[in-house]
Amino acid sequence: MSTNRTTPRPHRRGRLALAAAITAAAALTAPVSQAAPAPAEKPSPGAPGLGDPMFPLDGNGGYRVDRYYLDFDWQAPKTPFEATTTIKARSTQALSRFNLDFGGNTLHTVTVNGSTAGASRAGDELTVTPKSPIANGSSFTVKVTYTADPTQTRHRDDAIEDYGWIPTPDGTVVYPQPNGARLIFPADDHPSRRAPITFRITTPGDRMAVANGRLTSRSERPDGRVRWTYDSEQPLSTQLVQLAIGNFRLVDGKGPGGLPLRDVVPDDLVEPTAAYRKLTSDHLAWLQEKLGPYPFNRYGLLVGDTDLAVALETQTLSLIPKADLLGTRVDAERNMVHELTHQWFGDSVPLKSWSDLWLSEGHARFYEREYSEQHGGDSFEAAMKTAYQAHDQWRKDYGAPAEPTEPNLFKRMRYDGSALVLYALREQVGDATFQRIERAWVSGFKGRTASTQDFVELASKVAGEDLEGFLHPWLYGTKTPPMPGHPDWVVDPAT
Repeated sequence: MSTNRTTPRPHRRGRLALAAAITAAAALTAPVSQAAPAPAEKPSPGAPGLGDPMFPLDGNGGYRVDRYYLDFDWQAPKTPFEATTTIKARSTQALSRFNLDFGGNTLHTVTVNGSTAGASRAGDELTVTPKSPIANGSSFTVKVTYTADPTQTRHRDDAIEDYGWIPTPDGTVVYPQPNGARLIFPADDHPSRRAPITFRITTPGDRMAVANGRLTSRSERPDGRVRWTYDSEQPLSTQLVQLAIGNFRLVDGKGPGGLPLRDVVPDDLVEPTAAYRKLTSDHLAWLQEKLGPYPFNRYGLLVGDTDLAVALETQTLSLIPKADLLGTRVDAERNMVHELTHQWFGDSVPLKSWSDLWLSEGHARFYEREYSEQHGGDSFEAAMKTAYQAHDQWRKDYGAPAEPTEPNLFKRMRYDGSALVLYALREQVGDATFQRIERAWVSGFKGRTASTQDFVELASKVAGEDLEGFLHPWLYGTKTPPMPGHPDWVVDPAT
């Protein structure tokens, strides 16, 4: 093909590309219109409580604690001393003010990010108003100075009895359950709220301080006093805090797999309690076979030199009253296994609400009784049959296992009555499936709060059948269901 034109014209596609390039260049050099910034969230007060049916004002809204630092200048038994709690936290809303759970101590000063803050108290609620509002998502530091009184206790008419600061002949131990941590330090005091803790405790030179976790330093001061620093290592609920001071001896050992064991024993009780304390390694091996690996870095017993006959699952350092370790082996092992089981149930897998306490106490009682039967104690089945007979009465008096009332929170239903629910589940699904449920629970929810509904859903998933219809009447009903595999078991009528 030939053409007579000597000057070619641009193709149409080229003209369009050139126009597009010019337009783009113009856009780059033209003034840019700014989008209007989103309005800042208006600060408002954090909720004074989480609304738990048992204790509505326990815990607080508007922030989450990242770490507590407890500085205690302990002096002598039953003697007030100066204390400082520093809280590193992060806001979950824009805060005009927020609350801490705090009771039983003399308040001195409160600062937020180094500036003096407003502070007012009503009951156990300490309301803090920072100098400037705290933006949503901001890290902030609260420092509270106060005088701590190591004689401050409260009382419950259930298995807890006295709680708070419990004096000993030469010092103190701590019983924070259910909500006595606020007598020790200002806190976000609810079992679903967890944070690591650094303890820095100064004592006279002839006393030792111990706390949850690992001893990171011990330093002697020129005046002869000693400063002890502990790191909890893992987050823990405030109800699981332990802090004890006294004439103690540390007895170190090794558990299965080399797990560090550390017993804290008053000097004059080291030898009398030695035989039973040495059984801890056996207890760990037995429970690990049932549940899988122990969930923390270390474990041990704190022998309580008090007349309070209450054991407690304070995290990594269970408090066992001296009377338990000076009695029969069967009784000692029941309490030791009970508190050790809690390290899986209630400590590693904390409660979402107090209504979920049956998951913690029921499991501890279940494995305590199973172990005891295998080591010289009473029949597990006989104990469950007795609990079954009384179950309707317990439902009437104390509430169903997962539906307690506050005065009856730690009554018999949460122990043998809740172990009975687990016994019924095992009878329903079989031992092999039950063990898979248990292992899935403690591994799947390790380090996470969990609820009764979470347990029902996980059990159903593992069993491959919907267990809602089976478990709901056991957990919430007014009448005790038939016991699978035991048609001859009869419930006594409630009166």
